[in-house]
Amino acid sequence: MSSYDLIVLGSGPGGYVAAIRASQLGLKTAIVERESLGGICLNWGCIPTKALLRSAEIYHYMQHAGNYGLKATEISADIDAVVKRSRGVAKQLNQGVTHLMKKNKIAVHMGDGRLTAPGTLVVKADAGETELTAPNIIIATGARARDLPFAPADGQRIWTYRHAMVPPAMPTKLLVIGSGAIGIEFASFYNDMGAEVTVVEMMDRIVPVEDGDVSAFLEKALVKQGMTILTGAGVESLQADAGGVTAAIKDRDGTVRTDSFSHCIVAIGIVPNTEGIGLEALGIQTVRGHIQTDGLCRTNVPGIWAIGDVTAPPWLAHKASHEGVIAAEAIAGGHPHAMDPRNIPGCTYCHPQVASVGLTEGKAREAGHDVKVGTFPFIGNGKAIALGEAEGFIKTIFDAATGELLGAHMVGAEVTELIQGYTIGKTAELVEADFMHTVFPHPTLSEMMHESVLGAYGRTLHM
Repeated sequence: MSSYDLIVLGSGPGGYVAAIRASQLGLKTAIVERESLGGICLNWGCIPTKALLRSAEIYHYMQHAGNYGLKATEISADIDAVVKRSRGVAKQLNQGVTHLMKKNKIAVHMGDGRLTAPGTLVVKADAGETELTAPNIIIATGARARDLPFAPADGQRIWTYRHAMVPPAMPTKLLVIGSGAIGIEFASFYNDMGAEVTVVEMMDRIVPVEDGDVSAFLEKALVKQGMTILTGAGVESLQADAGGVTAAIKDRDGTVRTDSFSHCIVAIGIVPNTEGIGLEALGIQTVRGHIQTDGLCRTNVPGIWAIGDVTAPPWLAHKASHEGVIAAEAIAGGHPHAMDPRNIPGCTYCHPQVASVGLTEGKAREAGHDVKVGTFPFIGNGKAIALGEAEGFIKTIFDAATGELLGAHMVGAEVTELIQGYTIGKTAELVEADFMHTVFPHPTLSEMMHESVLGAYGRTLHM
């Protein structure tokens, strides 16, 4: 038996960050991982998908070299080489997390962890079982892709995101079910790589958590790139065989049509990894399968904490990491600020990119706010035109009475790097005057952020 001040179950971006912060605060810390340090995000999610998308982006630019006064001939894509690069990126970062565990003197126990009592966790590995004890345990077991109940993923023709990252073959005609961040990113990747892509979304618009104007703009952009987008639609049945996939798709008007595809990606949400970890024995409360926590990541059982995708949405890596810091600091006796989901940005790395923070215009109005809304297009920005990326816009939403920034929404080149400016502003509780009085550098895409704020108050300069 080994005793610690803190045990973290799961080493994803929530778990390993929690362990590092706890160690920095002087807590004797252990981490338990059943597969790979870094979890899904680092090994099979956020990072390697961005490597894939970067390859697709470069391929796209090569195909459109003439737009930049350049010539490129005999251009081709090698899907195996693209995947190999992506896996190499994941391996490099996995080794980086291993180094961080050693640097911070965090004990790593590989195996399946199970809570057996408050303060006690058993790790089952090939060599046998080890009992670990600590007054505090953080559950950071994450989540996995949700299967279609009538057509579970087989890894050959029907894929989850994990299969789509290491495809056995390049799809020729791809069906993507679900248009959240994961579905749209893979749709964008395979479309850029040359596949014929159809996206089916049961809601009335794609990326439905985003602002309605962003959804509409993105759909037009993707259709222009050659995608087929079916909203208000659903897949009634899915049959896979050695030759491909046959899908019965119910359209918005209720008509069911059958179509054939080489492959299908299912991106309809996640299932929390809560089975077999001892929640029931300890009486830990869940809501729709996800562990219920307060703003400091405490469960209903003293000494048991939970962070990341195993808890409430939004299910984002950076949310998990920040929760890990909050939990570690609270356990160490500090007084961290509670998590505020309104200040968590979301990013989707399709082409064009999407990024947002806070309330959409619709949600702001539903909440009773009298709003001021400003929008500024990429076509009005010198840097965007010089980059050859003049499609997109930035939208900001303010409370008319107080000047509070309620939300910011972007679609276009590199907006995933821009959104943090507004996120800092929301966290710092800045108002419209603060953004107006900030000097933005020229020529940059960030100037559009300034112009969007000015636009909300009728003061746009460059349109």
